[in-house]
Amino acid sequence: MIRKIIIAIVCCMAGTIYAQNGTVSPYSYFGIGDLRSIGSVENQMMGGISMYADSIHINLNNPAAYARLRQTTYTASLSRKDINFKGQNLSDNSSVTNLDYLAIGFPIIDDRLGVGFGIKPFTSSGYEIEESFTSADNGEITNVFSGDGGVNSVFFSAGVKVIEDFTVGVTANYYFGVVDSRRVQDVEDVQYGTFDFRNSRVNGANFKISANYTPMLTDKIRMNTYFGVETQNNLSSENTKTIGSFSSSTGQEIETIDVDLDNAGLANRGVTIPTTTTVGLGFGQDRKWFIGTEYSAQNLEDYRAPFFTVSNLTYKDASKIAFGGFYIPDYTSFTSYYKRITYRAGARFENTGMVVNNEDIKDFGITFGLGLPLNAVNDPFSNINIGFEIGKRGTTNADLIQENYFKVNLGISLNSKWFRKRTIN
Repeated sequence: MIRKIIIAIVCCMAGTIYAQNGTVSPYSYFGIGDLRSIGSVENQMMGGISMYADSIHINLNNPAAYARLRQTTYTASLSRKDINFKGQNLSDNSSVTNLDYLAIGFPIIDDRLGVGFGIKPFTSSGYEIEESFTSADNGEITNVFSGDGGVNSVFFSAGVKVIEDFTVGVTANYYFGVVDSRRVQDVEDVQYGTFDFRNSRVNGANFKISANYTPMLTDKIRMNTYFGVETQNNLSSENTKTIGSFSSSTGQEIETIDVDLDNAGLANRGVTIPTTTTVGLGFGQDRKWFIGTEYSAQNLEDYRAPFFTVSNLTYKDASKIAFGGFYIPDYTSFTSYYKRITYRAGARFENTGMVVNNEDIKDFGITFGLGLPLNAVNDPFSNINIGFEIGKRGTTNADLIQENYFKVNLGISLNSKWFRKRTIN
């Protein structure tokens, strides 16, 4: 009964993934917003590594893992992120709460072929930035930049065991969303201000392909190798731009002009996000412990977003290295609940590839969390996963903003057996 109630609640919340902004970061001002490579809570708390797969959890970033599923699994996650924004002469706090993903996976053939589908955010835009400066000719000028929206993805994944210890998988992603941005300018002692409103309707598709090779090295120790490629994402975008003036005293629009973007070749200019390649290596004992590391690289110099170009932003090659693992004291224990808890931890360091005001934007995080069995007699594999992340992104150099954040994740993984033959009618 509890499991059915939770499923109903999660389904009711699914629509909020499309509606939410997902971020309050000033860095979401650039491009189509923050790129959010969200994995399941279990993987996020191991530094974000994608390689590990088991039979009762969905791995959102590794389609080859679906081949390992032996239970039908429903999964969803909520997160809350508290951020301290620090500049050279300012400090402020904000927070954002999100439904991060909703997915289901199930085996077609136990431990050999599995599939799944779901929805999760791909990018998020949500910011409001105010800047003021004094001009010798015009006095004080104030610009307010704001934006919201983002791009979501619906996905379908399939994984298959090719031979013993070797699985491959593919995920097909379809992207859709709307990104809005606004700039409003007021000039001291001038009756009218000006505005620039932009809207982009984005859609597109790409694939992710992955492979796991997990041979036994000894009677107990298993090696885990991982290779994944997310193909280049060529998003199309229908763009509009409106400029005009408004009364500084009442805020009422005085004049509005729809800019002809066709003449500038920007009406249907999309976004190109280059291929990302990931390799990983890990070691562990089944249902006991695991430790691994992954390295990802992306030639972000090839990133293209003509309609979203800004003068102080360039791109360089991006990279990320992550470490993580877990430990289960005794997953079969009947006498101690604490021995069946999964303890996870990890760390990651990311060079995002964004260069703002000639400063590299980097992101560092330390993660840890717990997997708590629900302890139900008829549902022994379901669990609640709680995770925490402490991190830092950006810098205070060159008049930029440093984000110091603390994130809490709450995920649930519910399991059941489909296609079970009835023994009693």
